[in-house]
Amino acid sequence: MKVKVKHWHAVASWRWDTGKEEEEDEEADICGICRAEFEACCPLCKTPGDDCPLIYGECTHVFHMHCMLKWLERPSSKQQCPMDRREWKVAGSGT
Repeated sequence: MKVKVKHWHAVASWRWDTGKEEEEDEEADICGICRAEFEACCPLCKTPGDDCPLIYGECTHVFHMHCMLKWLERPSSKQQCPMDRREWKVAGSGT
């Protein structure tokens, strides 16, 4: 018996690697600034993915890059992480 595939419809899914296990806290996959899921985009973007990347802090907190840049522009941010108020430094960059 031979089978001939006439039509094929693939479905895929992706997730940002935030360094957290799926079984861990659900809050781990939400931006602490805009409260949107990392798989969604920040309020400034139209589509998720590489155009709306994540930014990782030395403090291990993760945010949408655009949310964090907008946060740091505010004088009240004092260049601190919005979650723990430590000085904001991008992980691995030393700044």
